Amino acid sequence: MSATATSPATSVEPTEPEPETITPLWRRRLRIFAHNKLALVSLGYLVFITLFCFLWPHIHPTNQTNQAATFNVAWNQPPSAKHWLGTDSNGFDELGRIAFGGEYSLTLGFLAGFITIVVGTVYGMVAGFFGGITDTIMMRILDAFLSIPYLFLLIALITIFQRTTTMLIIVIGVTGWWGNARIIRGDALLIRNLEYSQAARSMGAGRMRIIWRHVFPNSISNIVTVATFSIADAILFLSALGFLGLGIVAPQTDWGTMLQLGSQQLQNGYWWEIYPLAIVFILVIISINYIGDALRDVFEVRLLER
Repeated sequence: MSATATSPATSVEPTEPEPETITPLWRRRLRIFAHNKLALVSLGYLVFITLFCFLWPHIHPTNQTNQAATFNVAWNQPPSAKHWLGTDSNGFDELGRIAFGGEYSLTLGFLAGFITIVVGTVYGMVAGFFGGITDTIMMRILDAFLSIPYLFLLIALITIFQRTTTMLIIVIGVTGWWGNARIIRGDALLIRNLEYSQAARSMGAGRMRIIWRHVFPNSISNIVTVATFSIADAILFLSALGFLGLGIVAPQTDWGTMLQLGSQQLQNGYWWEIYPLAIVFILVIISINYIGDALRDVFEVRLLER
């Protein structure tokens, strides 16, 4: 009778579950932005137009400042191999003119929008966080500003002061923050009464520290969104002034001034002086708005928790 060989029982140790990988916050925000296809297309278009406006004059130089040099150029020339989008009523190359005017429109729009959001954020946070009589006085001043028709105010200020590039930036920047301040004030009113703000105050934190460490970071969603729309508004208002003949002084130009000159030639059938620029301009404004909507989703806490 042979003995049966028995193998010792092997003990299997329980395996510990792998720790969950924490996705960085910036990557989650980038994923939310990338999920918005319209925002990606808009961002690509805005980057392309910006690079075109600032690089095209160096890649394909054209005369855009000396009208005397255009006497040998056919005015109102239709698109051709030499002038891809034709020439305007002053003999300037239209494609180069779009890039030349875009430099000023985009630069002034971004700078004026930056001033708008900085002033509006500071004003709104101070009013909302301090509250009481401070908030009441600041809001009544803001209501008085909001009662003034904005475009008429711009026209009056531009008429009084010189129409320099710097003055246009300042005028649009310091008069376009009123609506932004009301939005940021609402955030400050809410956040100052939340638990973490009350806890910081009870631990002896000063008002400015609470604003900087708690109110500002938790208002960043609305600040970024409002900042994006402020840039679009600044470009629109600059173009409105240019269309009314109160834009940048020649030999510089902006898209609004070009649209005003092109509209005068449209009845003569010179469509190339307004339609290409109008398409570029409208798409820029739409793209900025789509990017603003996507950035609002990027900083939305409920989407980050998914």
